[in-house]
Amino acid sequence: MLLIIIFIIAAYLIGSIPTGLICGRLLKGIDIRDYGSGNIGATNVFRVVGKLPGIIVLIIDILKGFVPVVMFPYTTGMPVSEGLCCARVLIGAAVISGHNWTVFANFKGGKGIATGAGVFLAISPFSAGITLVLFCIIVALTKYISLGSICSAVVLPILLLLFKSPLEYTLFGLIMGLIVIYRHKENIKRLIKGTENRISFKRKR
Repeated sequence: MLLIIIFIIAAYLIGSIPTGLICGRLLKGIDIRDYGSGNIGATNVFRVVGKLPGIIVLIIDILKGFVPVVMFPYTTGMPVSEGLCCARVLIGAAVISGHNWTVFANFKGGKGIATGAGVFLAISPFSAGITLVLFCIIVALTKYISLGSICSAVVLPILLLLFKSPLEYTLFGLIMGLIVIYRHKENIKRLIKGTENRISFKRKR
């Protein structure tokens, strides 16, 4: 039990690493929170700092979610059981919470999309993989990252249920999906009004 608690605390601290904030300061000497959407996630880095830095931040944020969850059973020697499912959910929740409410940035962080994707790729790769493909298709067709994120938040728990994932994972997916939708409430308003910012993948001339 003590080992699980230590791992949960470590997962929160790993999730709390503000990669977007660090990237903005290192590459441009700016506080990314003062530009664009004010968010420290990969999307805002993509828009403000550049495409390559945005991709790097995206990959790191995914790994922040993936590594702690996938490494837990190997590090602790905990057997595959219902207890492992619960432990993985707690660790996943901790790392996403760290990303969303980072202790290193006054408890203000990203929206948990990339880090959440990493967590679910670790606990349910098939469902998460399908959701990721859907996200990419929606973003490619509409250029709205927020719309892709919202749709993914709706689809993931449905897939977890359809593919008969452990109940802990399905409930976790549902709760995380609701949090994602709530944290995108302003984006939803802008999508309805038609004022949401689109992402551009073209090189600026």
